[in-house]
This record gives sequence, C-alpha cells and structure tokens, in this order.
Amino acid sequence: MVDTTAFRDGMALLAGAVNVITTDGPKGLAGFTATAVCSVTDQPPTLLVCMNRASWAHPVFDGNGVLCVNVLGGDRQDISGIFADRNITMDERFTRVGWTALSTGSPLIDEALVSFDCRIVQTHDVGSHSVFYCQVEGVRQGASRSGLVYFNRGYHDVGDIAELHV
Repeated sequence: MVDTTAFRDGMALLAGAVNVITTDGPKGLAGFTATAVCSVTDQPPTLLVCMNRASWAHPVFDGNGVLCVNVLGGDRQDISGIFADRNITMDERFTRVGWTALSTGSPLIDEALVSFDCRIVQTHDVGSHSVFYCQVEGVRQGASRSGLVYFNRGYHDVGDIAELHV
C-alpha cells in the first residue's frame, strides 16, 4: 500500500488547472476551489468534477444537480483563495466576485478564462470523494489571456492565448 504522504507529495507534482466550481438552486448557493476536473467526452460534451463528501457543501451540489466549472485565468489567484478560504462565508464569496448565470442558474464568474455551465447526470462515490459527471449545457469564454495552474504546492501563470493562435 502506498503511504498517504508519498501519494500527496507525488500528486503535488501533477499540475492541474485551477477552477472554481459553483452551484445555485433549491439547496442554495455554494462554491469551492478544485483542480480535480477533466474532460470525459465531447459527444455529448461531458466533464467530471471530484468533490470531498465530507464537505458541508457536498449536499448542496448533489441536491441542486447543476454546477458551473469556472476555469481561472493566470491573474486570478485571488478568486481561488476566496473560494478556498473556510473563513469566508458563501454569501461573502459571491459578493467579492462578479457573476452571471446561463441556463442552469449556476454562477458563471465574470473574470473566468472559460466557464462550463453543466447538469450533473451521474455520480460515483470513490473513497472519500464523489465524482460528478456533468453534461455541458453552455460555454462562455472570458477575457483572460492565460491559464492558472497549481503545481508543487504553488500557483503558476501559463500560456498566452494570443501566442497560441499565431
């Protein structure tokens, strides 16, 4: 069996895009910072999002059945911090960022690099986490020009959209 510390140290070297996952609906408004997000398929467009079942917000996401994956731009470490800080209330988190909503009603953060408005279509529990399979109902690209990744326990600004399209 792999030691938990060795696993976590190894995972710190797996770069991941920084995302803020949001929801709104009958169970309330909630959001958290996550790197455990990836594409599953483009037919139909589907993402997966992993969330700790011990989180107080888990029943909110599960009960609402919708979420938005807000991929943060390289200059938006502040937004990641707001949604990761357990000392900031949910209401306060959403007053500190501008946001709108598309068809699901989940908050799309105005300053995100790109936002994926999704409906949760399937859930699997694995260990301490739930894996939400999310069918994308809408996509909105923002104005940010680079991405934000978390690597080796720190934030890094990567890429430049203008350079990528040359």
